Amino acid sequence: MLRAAENVQVSFASLVLLLALCACTSSAPTEALTNIQQTSTLSAAVLTTTLASPGVVPSDSTGARPVALVYRGPAGCPGCSEAVAALLHNSKWGFDVKYVGPNERLSISDGLKLPNVKLYAQPGGNGSLSQAYRSLRSDARDIQSFVKNGGRYLGICMGGYLAGATPGFNLLPGDTDEFVTSPGATVESTKDTTVDVNWRGQSRYMYFQDGPYFILNRGARGVTLLATYTNGEIAAMVAVYGKGKVGGSGPHPEAGRSWYRAYNLPYPGSTQDLGNDLINTLMQ
Repeated sequence: MLRAAENVQVSFASLVLLLALCACTSSAPTEALTNIQQTSTLSAAVLTTTLASPGVVPSDSTGARPVALVYRGPAGCPGCSEAVAALLHNSKWGFDVKYVGPNERLSISDGLKLPNVKLYAQPGGNGSLSQAYRSLRSDARDIQSFVKNGGRYLGICMGGYLAGATPGFNLLPGDTDEFVTSPGATVESTKDTTVDVNWRGQSRYMYFQDGPYFILNRGARGVTLLATYTNGEIAAMVAVYGKGKVGGSGPHPEAGRSWYRAYNLPYPGSTQDLGNDLINTLMQ
């Protein structure tokens, strides 16, 4: 995701199942899809993959599984939405994942009106932040209202940027900016790579492609810092917004082995545990 570049030309490589590689501006390999039968927004191919069943599935008093809405559309990138859906489905919460977007059966606004919706996820995306926000601006108020009234917002990479205010949904007690432009950044290129973060005191390498760092207003309250980059900037966090919470990550905890392999990057092992930590902190 490039904040400054308004006309980013992105080339996508065709991979298995007609899904291209994606991170924030490039396409990501689809590591796993949900067990929902789904139609790709880039093709008419119907893809069905079954994920491992989570061990614990919290539910409400009626026994219904919590619903998570995952954006899929022009502000996203091929494969990104499915990878986030897999992360959510494989968490202990066992979300019933539903895709929302202009080309889906459900719009964002209609999806947010469904019963038992607990979380809205904004995955990585293509192009610039301003382009992405223009695609989503009409839904900004509904997303704000959902979180303010107790919902959860999960933003990864582009979704993290969009949690900010310039432009964005203005859900954070602060804003976001490009990590690669921050003083002392260990990554200075917008190419797909890995980044070293300190996640709750442990050094971990994560898939990264021009993700944000998070800037807090002085005296910000209700914030849980999960990870920092090696220059001290915030890489992942959860913050209170009204009665709800917003969680954001600059790197990609949902990235599977195929993402690294596609760019000849060393595979650091699964980062599902980091994604679980982010989701659990957000849902608590």
